Amino acid sequence: MQSTPPAQRMRNFAIVTIAIVLVVALVLGVRAQNFTDSLATQAKQSQPLDIALTNGKPTLMEFYADWCTSCQAMAPDLATVKAQFGDRVNFSMLNVDNTKWLPEVTKYRVDGIPHFVFFDNKGRVLAQAIGEQPRQILELKLTDLMAGNPLSDTAAAGEVSKFTPKVVPSEDKADPRAHG
Repeated sequence: MQSTPPAQRMRNFAIVTIAIVLVVALVLGVRAQNFTDSLATQAKQSQPLDIALTNGKPTLMEFYADWCTSCQAMAPDLATVKAQFGDRVNFSMLNVDNTKWLPEVTKYRVDGIPHFVFFDNKGRVLAQAIGEQPRQILELKLTDLMAGNPLSDTAAAGEVSKFTPKVVPSEDKADPRAHG
């Protein structure tokens, strides 16, 4: 038997390594694509809002968009939460890109997504949260929601800017509110 020269072995090793890296990248890419598909699937399976707010169960409403990377990143955790709580809590998803939901976007002051609105079993708003929410926090909030307790961790759901702009008319320019 002939032995393979060291240069040939090194080339073969490099080819195998590159092939493994490409397979891993392909698998991760397909997984990332499934997040978007998962969002679309979850939206199709979500409870219509009018039914969710009137059927006597608490509701978690999510404003989302297919292009939203945070929404995509949360999709697997939301699927897990829906599987865990779906028989006791309504899950309703509203796509902000659909003009049908413009009244709700305005009513709930959606200025960032994902945007979650938590309703009690009578359809009253209890709390809202904006941005990615860890699965454990969602589970805790839904457990409180089902029990009729105040929602945990709602007040401390992120940092708020301490900036306060000074709104003072300039002395050297005419006041634009003077209309003249």
